[in-house]
Amino acid sequence: MISSRDRDIFDEVLDRVIAGLPVRLHELLEEVPLIVEDEPGEALLADLFADVDGGDLCGLHWGTALTDRSVEASGDQPGVPDRMMLFRGPIIRLAGFHGTGQGVGRSRGLAELRRQVKITLLHEIGHHFGLDEDDLTDLGYG
Repeated sequence: MISSRDRDIFDEVLDRVIAGLPVRLHELLEEVPLIVEDEPGEALLADLFADVDGGDLCGLHWGTALTDRSVEASGDQPGVPDRMMLFRGPIIRLAGFHGTGQGVGRSRGLAELRRQVKITLLHEIGHHFGLDEDDLTDLGYG
């Protein structure tokens, strides 16, 4: 379970990462909802990855990449909008962040949290624009 303090810190970091993105990506985030949850839900995991450990899923792009769209089909399911999701818990764990404490260790953890939030957000944005896992790894967002 994520503490309210860690949740607040994560959300502040995410806000700062978003503020630092180029204008075109701000426009994208106006069009494609960014949903932030503590952990991926069991129903979501069952729908997507029957055999994957959800504790490692940091983010998800749900929808049809722009490069895969046609005039006839604008998304995976009619009436279901594209969306991007970030999961606080897996990102916090990956970053090794612990919101308690003071000093240098905490600031290093905060820097790593910022880095992981940015990587995950850009990873999901990349999927929206049609990049696959190999493309994202080559760009440093794998």
